[in-house]
Amino acid sequence: MRTFNSSGILFDLDGVLVDSTRSVSRQYRLWAQKINLDPRTVEDIPHGVRSIDIVRKLAPQLDAEAEVKRIEQMEAEDQDGVVVMAGAAELLKSIPEGRWCIVTSGTRYLAASRLKHANLPTPQVMVSADDVSKGKPDPEPYLRAARLLGMTPSDCLVVEDAPAGILAAQGGGMRVIGIASTYPASALKADVVVQKLSQIRVRSREGSRGLTVNVE
Repeated sequence: MRTFNSSGILFDLDGVLVDSTRSVSRQYRLWAQKINLDPRTVEDIPHGVRSIDIVRKLAPQLDAEAEVKRIEQMEAEDQDGVVVMAGAAELLKSIPEGRWCIVTSGTRYLAASRLKHANLPTPQVMVSADDVSKGKPDPEPYLRAARLLGMTPSDCLVVEDAPAGILAAQGGGMRVIGIASTYPASALKADVVVQKLSQIRVRSREGSRGLTVNVE
């Protein structure tokens, strides 16, 4: 068992609290067809990065902001196969309000749609692609979240499923629990890697606002 003492926990959304991989892959293939791009070019897009960064790389000739709106509208309307990750609701309930947040590479609109569909609570702090100038793997999203929570980065614990997100958190000086839901455990260079959220147990420390996080 690994134990972390932390002021708060910062969660990625897709692949951590909500399983949306099939919807994302399906809608990127449809988007590629709409813009006359070979769908095979989107098969290996990195998970955990902003849509606008993907669009700029794959279709630099297009209006990236307009294309992102199109893609994320398609994703928000496609809830087929989108499910809450096992153990997510129970884990969030175990953390005091104001001691956790979501840091997602999706837009706020898409994140809100996913949380509503999964019947998960919306945290007091949520950092989305709309809120940063640089997305993961840059540390800006996680550093912004720590600042909004009123916590120092070194006191934050991050739960991530993608290499880009892990790099972002580590670049901000944070410790990371990787969950092997989207990528194999061997691809996740985190402090510890779990297969499921039920391996993470959180309790509040008496006499302080801190958290003790046990990872089986």
